[in-house]
Amino acid sequence: MESRAKLLGHPIHPMLIVLPLGLLAAAVIFDILHLLVDNDAFPTIAFWNIAAGIIGGLLAAIFGLWDWLHIPSDTRAKRIGLMHGGGNVVVLALFAGSWLLRLNEPGYVPSGLALALAIAGVLLALVTGWLGGELVNRLGVGVDRGAHLDAPNSLSGRPASDRAGMGGRAPATRR
Repeated sequence: MESRAKLLGHPIHPMLIVLPLGLLAAAVIFDILHLLVDNDAFPTIAFWNIAAGIIGGLLAAIFGLWDWLHIPSDTRAKRIGLMHGGGNVVVLALFAGSWLLRLNEPGYVPSGLALALAIAGVLLALVTGWLGGELVNRLGVGVDRGAHLDAPNSLSGRPASDRAGMGGRAPATRR
């Protein structure tokens, strides 16, 4: 099933998830580093990483929801997509809770609860990321119809199934 929201021939949702996931994971890393080395800059970096990660995650969610709405009903992909998207809403809520708890803390130093929420968010993001991989790699959601190892460039305007320009040879196949 091809993605409905594309930029330059590629699905937008997978492009947008990378930065928020990295920011949110980095926030937890900076929180742990703060506990290890007591550098006052680390909690501030974590605080702003969470803020940016939430904003980016919400933007990615818009495109993920759009694609999910176009998955046929009564399919495994629709159910997995619901768990993936719903789980990511919980991830953002956990990080939002962590961020809000830090607001009134001097230097944005996380309380135990704020840190626990962020760690829970990262752990859940590992599960929802796996579900996203299941959608794409196993169920083919977001993959162009007719995709193959010698498909033409996305910017060519030709469909992935186009075999023109392959010099008469058969497309490479996977085993």
